[in-house]
Amino acid sequence: MERVPITRKGYEALKVELEHLKKVERPKNIKDIEEARSHGDISENAEFEAAKDRQAFIAGRLNDLEYKLALAEIIDPDTMPKDRAVFSSLVLLENIDTGEKVEYQLVGPDESNIEQGLISVSSPLGKAIIGKKPGDEIILQTPGGKRSYEFIEIL
Repeated sequence: MERVPITRKGYEALKVELEHLKKVERPKNIKDIEEARSHGDISENAEFEAAKDRQAFIAGRLNDLEYKLALAEIIDPDTMPKDRAVFSSLVLLENIDTGEKVEYQLVGPDESNIEQGLISVSSPLGKAIIGKKPGDEIILQTPGGKRSYEFIEIL
């Protein structure tokens, strides 16, 4: 199986979520199921059905997190080149058409969050940025049309 790059911070966030599900959410859900059962007939018990649905969600998320952690390869940003955009680089781009400047950090797919400026190296923009150097032009074809960025600097 192919390893998936992740930052130390992203790896730790996945571990925290896994532990929270195991130590808080799953025990709470077990109590919710027991309480719903105590109300009698479970065939028409909405609380029981909701608790069972939650149980299935928790089990699925636990499996997902364990799988992601097993495939994760923590990349130390200090060991990465600083002359071009690579995994974990924080880059400043300027939209050539609007003049708007944006900062993005290139991260693994399991920790991307565009609202926080974290974009996956496997996303179209992430792929377009990887390997580029300050001064390069980045052209990206989007559903809304072509976007052009100037790579200003690695922060």
